[in-house]
Amino acid sequence: MQMFKYNDSGSLPRGRNRNWSSFRGNFGKRNPRDHGGYEPWPSHHQEHDGNMVMRDVQEDPQVRWTPYTIRHKNRRVKWHNEDHIQRAVWRNRKPLEREVGDNTKDGTPGSWFKITIPYGRKYDKTWLMNSIQSHCSVPFTPVDFHYVKDWARFFVQDAGPASALRDVSYKICGKENQKISIIVDPSAEPYSVQNKLEPEEMEQLKLAMSKRYDVSQQALDLQTLRFDPDLVDHDVDIILNRRSCMAATLQIIETNFPKLLSLNLCNNKLYQLDGLSDIIQKAPTIKILNLSKNELNSAWEVGKMKGLKLEELWLEGNPLCDTFRDQSTYISAIKEYFPKLLRLDGRELPTPIVVDVDTCYLKPGKESCKGSETLKNLVMQFLQQYYFIYDYGDRQGLLGAYHDEAYFSLSIPFNPEDPAPSSLCEYVKDNRNIKKLKDPYLRVQLLKHTKHDIVRSLCVLPRTQHEFSSFLVETWLQTERVLCISLNGVFREVVGKSQSSVRAFTRTFIIVPVSNSSLCIVNDQLFVRDATPNETQRAFFMPDPTPTSSSVPTVSQEQQEMVQAFSTQSGMNLEWSQKCLQDNEWNYTRAGQAFTTLKTGGKIPEEAFKQIP
Repeated sequence: MQMFKYNDSGSLPRGRNRNWSSFRGNFGKRNPRDHGGYEPWPSHHQEHDGNMVMRDVQEDPQVRWTPYTIRHKNRRVKWHNEDHIQRAVWRNRKPLEREVGDNTKDGTPGSWFKITIPYGRKYDKTWLMNSIQSHCSVPFTPVDFHYVKDWARFFVQDAGPASALRDVSYKICGKENQKISIIVDPSAEPYSVQNKLEPEEMEQLKLAMSKRYDVSQQALDLQTLRFDPDLVDHDVDIILNRRSCMAATLQIIETNFPKLLSLNLCNNKLYQLDGLSDIIQKAPTIKILNLSKNELNSAWEVGKMKGLKLEELWLEGNPLCDTFRDQSTYISAIKEYFPKLLRLDGRELPTPIVVDVDTCYLKPGKESCKGSETLKNLVMQFLQQYYFIYDYGDRQGLLGAYHDEAYFSLSIPFNPEDPAPSSLCEYVKDNRNIKKLKDPYLRVQLLKHTKHDIVRSLCVLPRTQHEFSSFLVETWLQTERVLCISLNGVFREVVGKSQSSVRAFTRTFIIVPVSNSSLCIVNDQLFVRDATPNETQRAFFMPDPTPTSSSVPTVSQEQQEMVQAFSTQSGMNLEWSQKCLQDNEWNYTRAGQAFTTLKTGGKIPEEAFKQIP
């Protein structure tokens, strides 16, 4: 039995209340525009498989915007410029209950209202709707939430909720204390209500979906759903670009497959995901989603499902994949929305940095962190997971650790006795020591700005192995918005011309929270020098492990170093550390994921942490 075998279904622990201990280091909530691709305006798309051109949004044909019309009977319009939004203030306006007289269907007075939020696109959908719900005096159910260019829009039924929503206008503040406007207008029935599936069609769709459900895998395969024989034979046309069809599909999933783990929507000609965004509420358990071979043009469409805790996502075969300048930019953009993603298009991704005090297992030999034990654990865990990726993973995985506009500099301390340290040649070219560097142009050039430039610089630095027992850590500033960490220690280069050379370093991180559960580095200063003989001896001197019967099979020198490093980081003894690595085929990243998951679940016995004499 392979106890440490990595299990894809494992999930990371949740955070705590809002304080420094509640923040996670996945740093996964960033501006979705920073991906090197493009973000086109919504346009008229084809909803019927490329034949009939239909509008993205439903407009009321009776309502036209005439900005130059100032008077209309008893109405007077006064225009204000507030937060760059032109706001119409109506005088002597009738109550909403009296405005729906013309909105009729089959002789029955209509009761649908269109709710528009100017520039609502820049706000997170979940935050926006929760904020509106909490301020609204009447509960409401939003229908057909979608975007029209930069504006957010949805529909509600009945004048009561609509009137209450109008009262919420300008009572919610977004970023930089900008007040959010809410515009309420009478409307015809939304498209999804007009084209709601009949009961017989719902039953046939349910039957077709049931045949496609794999109970053992809790997986639902809906690829090329429109051409399912059970639907075609009964003349049921299911086009998932239609909100009515997608809503019906999600409703069936919610009712009949409440523990769904995997959903395949491959090859359905999806070009927009407004309807699928409700999957966050309808199927929150989904871990694997396949959207490959569709017609998605922008990563922003994928971001409409932000909040879904995906571990595997497939997007290959969509036009959006060609909008990125390189693979790392593509990965970074998608992980902005799904920070816990482990695989993208079948490729394993670098382990995300996730800081959670409850799972902290790094115990450095020295520490001088000031403050509470909780803060100490947070800092230690952040450093452990940062260097876990830096030393053993793909350093592209550190993109999520940095703010979009972060700064980084590397310096070699000035030493009059060694004016040209040839042994540090790999670092000299990036040396920004201003005591020696007088050229103002080079000072600017060597200051790395933006997270992509920073990570590119880190990727070309020599591969290293940091000695955690040498770490001396100080948190010299802590406020509600800023955390400053100073770190001293040593590391060894493991490849290249200077292989086995030992360096001493000092590093300063300035960290800020960017959301309820995310941290990021805004400033990173690294100083590198040659380690003294005493520093080298103290850091890397260790007795050879005592051979035991469980130490076989024989491992290579490189694997022995991996075992030692894993033991230092995890706190497990050498025997159990080797077992964990062997069970995961010596994949250090996967072994770390398995360890974290099993330790969180309390599945690792105490004997694993007892050091063998």
